[in-house]
Amino acid sequence: MEGTRPILIELQALASSTNLGTPRRTILGLDQNRVALLVAVMEKKLGMHLLGHDIFMNVAGGVRVYEPAVDLGIVSAIASSFLDKPVSEGTAVVGEIGLTGEIRAVGQIEVRVREMEKMGFKRCLVPRNNLERMSKVAGFELIGVDRVAAAIEELF
Repeated sequence: MEGTRPILIELQALASSTNLGTPRRTILGLDQNRVALLVAVMEKKLGMHLLGHDIFMNVAGGVRVYEPAVDLGIVSAIASSFLDKPVSEGTAVVGEIGLTGEIRAVGQIEVRVREMEKMGFKRCLVPRNNLERMSKVAGFELIGVDRVAAAIEELF
């Protein structure tokens, strides 16, 4: 969200195995510390061994994002590259991820979902706490997730 305006962003990630002692983390447009924290959550809660992988991340279009609601997008992009499986076309994700792998509710979820629908998306993973308080949107599939493992299972 930029003020009251929702801005949809595309996250790109590349997880590539490395033979170097310390893997590289090149992050453009996102907080490097936040990405490092989310990679640690992925290692612990998803069992993805990313320690031996270089991780490159980029926000398409040069936008800088500091909002925690992008956490699930970061994890989804890294998992997509690591597993070498794409996220289904027309799918969006939104949610903040805690240190124990829980997905927390985000503010102004209905405004965000309306923008996704306008942009042609057909389905969205949202925090389960948000879904319980939302009204249904015709022709748009909302999937509530409460743990990062459930979100990755739903996506891949």
